Amino acid sequence: MSAAEQAAANRKVVKRLTIAAVAMFGFGFALVPLYDVFCDITGINGKTGRIELEAALGQTVDEDRMVTVEFLATVSSDLPWEFKPMVKKVKVHPGEVTEVHYYAMNKTGNQIAGQAVPSLAPGLAAKYFNKTECFCFTRQSLGPGEGKQMPLRFVVDPALPDEVHRVSLSYTFYQAEPVAAGKEDSSDSAQLDSIL
Repeated sequence: MSAAEQAAANRKVVKRLTIAAVAMFGFGFALVPLYDVFCDITGINGKTGRIELEAALGQTVDEDRMVTVEFLATVSSDLPWEFKPMVKKVKVHPGEVTEVHYYAMNKTGNQIAGQAVPSLAPGLAAKYFNKTECFCFTRQSLGPGEGKQMPLRFVVDPALPDEVHRVSLSYTFYQAEPVAAGKEDSSDSAQLDSIL
């Protein structure tokens, strides 16, 4: 192979590698919005909805149907808290507003802030599960040894497919940076809305 042929082959390889790198960058950049669209279409990822209490109270209650809602709780390894649901499960009529509580306690001698992230299974039910009030909407801050009950008010949409009789709502608490009193970072708020 002559030097000219070798140079042409090298340029060809460099051109292909450059195109591949640009394509990978573009795919990585588009992955998050594509994932959100995929989750919205398929109901995967357990993102639940948020609804105003007045709208929830205005729904028609399906008295002929019961859905079991199970409550689960975990804490990330970097957050020294106790965290648990006050009830393990409830049976609700779709369209009925229900309130339960979770309990969290800081097991350290320092003030610590945490943020709960929800997940619902099966994923199909996520778009039919709406919260009017939830401790996951804001960061929770607990003082040394402090414990508190935190409310969760929700409604299961009557349009939930008939084959779904049981849903599991799980929260994982992660350590978060505390927010100064009266201040909330708007970028944090937008990010939380996207996952809640």
